[in-house]
Amino acid sequence: MSLGKRLKVARLNKGLTQEEAAKHLGITFQALSNYERDVRDPDTKLLKSMAELYGVSADALLQIKPDPIETIAAHHDGEEWTEEELEEIERFKEFVRMKRQQRDKE
Repeated sequence: MSLGKRLKVARLNKGLTQEEAAKHLGITFQALSNYERDVRDPDTKLLKSMAELYGVSADALLQIKPDPIETIAAHHDGEEWTEEELEEIERFKEFVRMKRQQRDKE
């Protein structure tokens, strides 16, 4: 799945229209449409804003695979976790959700 399609899926999963998302991001809905149709790629600052707005990680949007060691750590129950570790686990969960959505659409 392309970056544009992942952006669209993330926006739709958040329940936002292009107009609503564009307003939050400070861009036109036409610009957002260009990103979602893979006509253009967003710059890193905008990609970060999109990830934050959609509640996903930039890694998930870019399909960056996590380090396998991090994946293993997410499976240990009963341990105490730092706030940073819990945030990392949440990002991984979102990555897995995005992969599942990609697999279901193909």
